[in-house]
Amino acid sequence: MVEYREIGQDAPGGDMPFLEHIEELRKRLIKIILSIIGFAIVAYFFSDQLVELVVKPVGTVYFRQPAGAFMLRMKLAGFAGLVMAIPVVLFQFWRFVIPGLYKREVKYLVPVTILGTIFFFGGAGFCFFGVIPNAIKFLQEFGTENVKPLIDVSDYFSFVFWMCVAFGAVFQLPIIAYFLGRIGLITAQTLRRGRRFAVIGILIVAALITPTPDAFSMMLLAVPLYVLYEISVFVVQFTGVRKE
Repeated sequence: MVEYREIGQDAPGGDMPFLEHIEELRKRLIKIILSIIGFAIVAYFFSDQLVELVVKPVGTVYFRQPAGAFMLRMKLAGFAGLVMAIPVVLFQFWRFVIPGLYKREVKYLVPVTILGTIFFFGGAGFCFFGVIPNAIKFLQEFGTENVKPLIDVSDYFSFVFWMCVAFGAVFQLPIIAYFLGRIGLITAQTLRRGRRFAVIGILIVAALITPTPDAFSMMLLAVPLYVLYEISVFVVQFTGVRKE
């Protein structure tokens, strides 16, 4: 007789055979892939608007290959499809893992996943609308009347994409601090004592991540990073209070 366990139940019930796990994973991956493809097809019909949005900070870009402009539209449609499919991805992910989790694990992992997603897109959005336009403007100022930029569309898209990913990852700091605080590796007191070193580390990280050497672009990342550090102190403090 096969036993089933309610989602979030405190004690495990019957175990699903390994092959059934693989089959379940395959079905959910297919649904995720189909949703991404479907949203990408829809996004392609708005590729003109997407291209205008992405190239707005630089003004004009050029392609060296005959299919350069087409590939840009395909990449943008694929990226937009992935972004729009994130709710489906998260839903399928949780439908796959939640039956195997305990209630206390679900209690923490679900909100952390949601907050992590929000923080990631917040960081990526801040990068795209705040950092990249200023970085491009700064870099173009090095040109002269006889030295004009000829920016390749593929290089530009890669630059924008990885910069946004880097900023989104950096904005996960409070989430990481929460987990480290939960398992006792850091405390709010430790973070407060390490502020000086944190500021130095933040400036180094900002200098490495930002593509321009000017202080203004670096501070565009350093200031939010420090704010996130202070938020992390509060989060760890709250975590310690809850544990007590």
